Amino acid sequence: MRMSNMFSRTLREAPSGADSKGYEYLLRAGFIRQMGAGIFSLLPLGFRATAKIESIIREEMERIGAQEILMPVVNTADIWKETGRYYSIDKEMSRFEDRAGRDMVLAMTHEEAVTDLARGEIDSYRRLPLLVYQIQTKWRDDPRPRAGLIRVREFTMKDSYSFDRDQEGLDKVYRAHYKAYFRIFSRCALPAIAVGADSGMMGGKVSHEYMYLSPIGEDTIITCPSCGYTANRQVATFQKDYYGEEMKMLEKVATPDAKTIEDLCAYLHIEPRQTAKAVFMVGTFIDDHTGDETEKLIVAIIRGDMDVEESKLSNAAKANSIRPAHEEEIVAHGIVPGFGSLIGADDDLIRIVDDSVAKSNNLVAGANEVGYHYLNTNFGRDYDATVADIASARQDYRCPVCGKPLDASKGVEIGNIFQLGTRYSESMNCYYQDEDGTRKPVIMGSYGIGVGRLLACIAEEYNDEAGLKLPISVAPYQVHLISLVKDNAVGEEIYESLQKAGIEVLYDDRKESAGVKFADADLIGLPIRITIGNRSLKEGKVEVKIRETDETTSFLVSDLADEVKATIARLQKEIDENIVEKELD
Repeated sequence: MRMSNMFSRTLREAPSGADSKGYEYLLRAGFIRQMGAGIFSLLPLGFRATAKIESIIREEMERIGAQEILMPVVNTADIWKETGRYYSIDKEMSRFEDRAGRDMVLAMTHEEAVTDLARGEIDSYRRLPLLVYQIQTKWRDDPRPRAGLIRVREFTMKDSYSFDRDQEGLDKVYRAHYKAYFRIFSRCALPAIAVGADSGMMGGKVSHEYMYLSPIGEDTIITCPSCGYTANRQVATFQKDYYGEEMKMLEKVATPDAKTIEDLCAYLHIEPRQTAKAVFMVGTFIDDHTGDETEKLIVAIIRGDMDVEESKLSNAAKANSIRPAHEEEIVAHGIVPGFGSLIGADDDLIRIVDDSVAKSNNLVAGANEVGYHYLNTNFGRDYDATVADIASARQDYRCPVCGKPLDASKGVEIGNIFQLGTRYSESMNCYYQDEDGTRKPVIMGSYGIGVGRLLACIAEEYNDEAGLKLPISVAPYQVHLISLVKDNAVGEEIYESLQKAGIEVLYDDRKESAGVKFADADLIGLPIRITIGNRSLKEGKVEVKIRETDETTSFLVSDLADEVKATIARLQKEIDENIVEKELD
């Protein structure tokens, strides 16, 4: 490709709103352009890079026996109503009517669509197991798109779906995906870790997320450097200390202006672990069959030295979503904000208590009276509630496996795998006839990778102050050829010879200064740069530079194609030698 004919152009400065280096360079290098919030076009360079990623994904999916299909991005709402997700998913899913007045949706994922397909194809155990995948556009009307392709509303995703007759079959294909995903990410030269995760709206009981650790990530990953325990903070656990002692008599004391745990502890000269903190949320509950919504106050009680993890609380309350409660919503239940607890609160609310409170006695809690708290409150004696782990793990808490201090870091989710079980097959009547003649629900799994997000994370991982430094496996072109000589015929001849040798070349044939050409080459970040200069050409040579390492050498023009092919092979070998094949424990 000649740069004089390129559709896109480079930008000297990033447009406003570029909130990460990778996003800035993808914009400036001409890989992507934004149409609206969370909506992007892939320009030729970006399209070629994602095509490379998709090729790697296809090879690894077919390696584990998956067959490629393509399902519609527009779904009839009927199949989503069968599972109840038409009603339970909020405004992130876009709904509309077609010209005949039928309810339709833009698919944000394809569990319903693939189950609808499968129930028409699977009738007997002889048809199982089956594994299909697609690379398809999705639409999710995210209220907070950010960081370019990291968090968008329209995106391309690889999703695969497995169908098995028993749990043993699901376990086998789940392990195959677990391993294949590490191969995919390492072939893209992107470091990734797998963490235990919350299944969320997908359903099922077992899931893992693949994370690229980066400060731009929105997820917090909890890890143990000692034993390797790893989990998303949404589900991470830790060893808690409990303070059981003989129960003391309940006593009301004046605590003027002590509305926070910090103020309360300072006033009473106690530690936060000796308090029971009340957190007030409102849960939204949606009927899977009618779509009717109801809201209910959720009161979460946790020890004062810990914080509530909202994902755990939402799961414990079985809420579709939760939000912070307004003051009037709290007061309506006989609770006084700043001095609140479950003691004296009415019954028309959801009560969740962390086990740190349930197993610790004589805690200080609000008296539901302005300026007063209770000493010596005890769960089970003074109030009741559902007990659940709703505590948020954090840095330096003790590992649940080995007891050593935990680490916390930020990460971007680049893939996920779910054991769906019979969540969709039962609700959509996807059954098979077993050997003994009985009808049984098909056991399913779902496995996703965000293609654009993968490119965005690669851009975050591989850049410097000058621009991108893309790995050979995913770079849109292998070679950036720059001609600085007046004789165009020389550049054309070298360009043609490299192409004939099967090398992917971006040829800068523009009438620009050497400085502009070098700056654009660094910005675009192709792995190999070849410079045709007057001085070296007099010796029959050209300069070759490796973008990642700044390694520079010279090759004879007569040997150039062979030497470049050898360099490409060397760069690819370095990636191949570091392919990770982790097994699921």
